[in-house]
Amino acid sequence: MLTQTRVIPATPPRVLAGHGAFVVLLTLAAALRVVTMLGYRPARLYWYDSFTYLDTAVHLAPSASFHPIGYPLFLRALLPFHSVELVAAVQHALGLSVGVMIYAVLRRRSVPGWAAVLATVPALLDASFLRLEHAVLSDTQFIVLVVAGLSVLMWSPRLSTRAAVLAGLLFALAALTRTIALPLLLLVLIVLAVRRVGWRRLTALALAGILPLIAYAAWYGAHHGRFAISGADGVALWARTMTFADCSVIRPPPDQARLCPNATVLDAASEYVWAERASLNQLPGDRFSHNDLARAFAIRAILAQPLDYLGEVVRDTSIAFSWTPIAHPARTTPAFGFAQGHWPLPEQPLIDKVRKEYDSGIRGLSSAGPYAGFLVVYQYGAYLRGPVLAAILLLGAVAAVRRPRVALLPWALAMGLLVGPVAVLDFDHRYVLPVIPIACLAAALCLPWRRR
Repeated sequence: MLTQTRVIPATPPRVLAGHGAFVVLLTLAAALRVVTMLGYRPARLYWYDSFTYLDTAVHLAPSASFHPIGYPLFLRALLPFHSVELVAAVQHALGLSVGVMIYAVLRRRSVPGWAAVLATVPALLDASFLRLEHAVLSDTQFIVLVVAGLSVLMWSPRLSTRAAVLAGLLFALAALTRTIALPLLLLVLIVLAVRRVGWRRLTALALAGILPLIAYAAWYGAHHGRFAISGADGVALWARTMTFADCSVIRPPPDQARLCPNATVLDAASEYVWAERASLNQLPGDRFSHNDLARAFAIRAILAQPLDYLGEVVRDTSIAFSWTPIAHPARTTPAFGFAQGHWPLPEQPLIDKVRKEYDSGIRGLSSAGPYAGFLVVYQYGAYLRGPVLAAILLLGAVAAVRRPRVALLPWALAMGLLVGPVAVLDFDHRYVLPVIPIACLAAALCLPWRRR
């Protein structure tokens, strides 16, 4: 017996209903990352940061310099594949997840769809993020962890103890990836205390954030003889003071006086860390062996010249708001770094060691057309200009005033990420990128939205 069958038209999954514009944007962002992978192979490797990370991933041990263990642990997880191209591919996928988290939090908070989509555009389409994700550097992992921790805290109007623990762990991992997240954890606790989320949740978040750091500091102490997370914080802060320190005002004791500015004058504070003629590097031994002495000098200099210190921090932070990207230091490429050509690696024993132990295919970066040619053109339009970033931060400030229970936390974190690196070392255009997605999230909360 024949029966009539009714054909039901296919419909998109319910989970995607109302999110078509974001799906299109995410697809475009994924395509751009595929083009980046095809246009530049194998991945962007920096001497000496990338190779230090890769070496530490093979020989896990706490570093006595600028690099804590967080990013080497990520690289260690991918070690069985022996491919830096895979590292770049995973980081590109993580970059997409940043946009997804921002969009999801904003829609969860009933922000209009068009505004939520617009808030994700810089993180998903800006060419600077494409370049950063394609480099063997800790920045992408750091951005993902901070945005994830913030997303957990903002997901529900009432913070649960479980969410507080998860957020604390994420911020602890962020601090073990880049130490600038240490003050971020304190900032989160202060903002949540102002919001009166409850002592139990604050305690849970604090313990979840602090205990992993204590464990790492103990491991660090077993290797280097001192309970610490970094062996370079004093060196960094000392370099920050070299642009204004006046020892006739500071009057340091004899042991610290050896770190006073000498005739070496450089165009950026961070350059003093590596300059052979800088006073710190004239002392016997490795520069990081004088970390405690450098910290003591820096603190004395800041206390003796607080206005000079604040003036330098404000001046360098303002570089982020220039329309035309300013090279700081002058030897760097501040933006529009996609180019065509081949960039060989230097002859260094560490590179040969990493090539043998992590990826035998490691080589200098090479561009490939037409993909690289497209990105060279694309980058000039897909760049968030400084005044636009300033406007986004201003909108976030308005949102923080109007809706402090929702917008104060992301705006405070964005400002902390903007000023923090400058305050403890120097300005770098790379360090501005973590600010952008969080600032966009805060700015979107300034718009009218319906309460659920």
